[in-house]
Amino acid sequence: MDYISRLYSKMKLELLNEENWLSLGEMAMKIIAILILSNIIIRIGKVAINNIFKVRLKSPIRTSERRETTLMKLLENILTYVISFMAFLMILSTLTIDVKALLAGAGIVGLAVGFGAQNLVKDIITGFFIIFEDQFSVGDQVRIGTLEGVVQEIGLRTTKLKSGSGELHILPNGSIIQVTNFSIHNSKASIDISLAYGTDIIRAEQLIQELLVTLPEKYDDLVKVPEVLGVQNFGPSEIILRIAVETKPLRQTTVGRMIRRDLKLWLDQHGLEAQFQ
Repeated sequence: MDYISRLYSKMKLELLNEENWLSLGEMAMKIIAILILSNIIIRIGKVAINNIFKVRLKSPIRTSERRETTLMKLLENILTYVISFMAFLMILSTLTIDVKALLAGAGIVGLAVGFGAQNLVKDIITGFFIIFEDQFSVGDQVRIGTLEGVVQEIGLRTTKLKSGSGELHILPNGSIIQVTNFSIHNSKASIDISLAYGTDIIRAEQLIQELLVTLPEKYDDLVKVPEVLGVQNFGPSEIILRIAVETKPLRQTTVGRMIRRDLKLWLDQHGLEAQFQ
């Protein structure tokens, strides 16, 4: 009982000690100030990074917009990690924890943990080469394994991929083995037109070509005038003509629909019945 009484008296004295409360209040204020200041620095840093890349957009010497968007996101992530880590160390120092001893101990522990963190190291190294080699960038339409979507963010450790139905897939960079990028080169599409066997093929090709030469002025996504390749196949009751279309990346489906509509209206206007595939 005497021990408990002494412990109670000691705790009571500590709680009633104004200096202790002042010290705790000062410590809390420092921690709050560190958190606010680090948040402000991160925000200002992100604005500065955005402004730097806006200036680069007007420069005659610059990389592609895809790559600059990716680098901007990466720099923002690195800034956030670095400032957050520094704020964490400052908070530990405010709590009178010996940061130097902690870092020294972390080095030894890190060596031991490193053997179990091989996947993390692999993710970071792979992420570095993805960015360095410009394999894909933010905004690109890609297929990674069985997943397909638009790249939302590339970090040193993970890549975020948003699918067409809205799901967000977060992939460790070390798991990315094979990538198909649909956004780098122009896209191509084929439009097949079925005509009855009694149709004058030469006249049909000439009519189609007359329309095709006017389409680049109408659709900016067309890279060049679509080409009539000629007879592609003979069906049971129809002759199939094929048209080759080259568009800007990922625009082949939309442009293909519009060209099919224009062809249908054009051929109907000139008395030719056609079906499209």
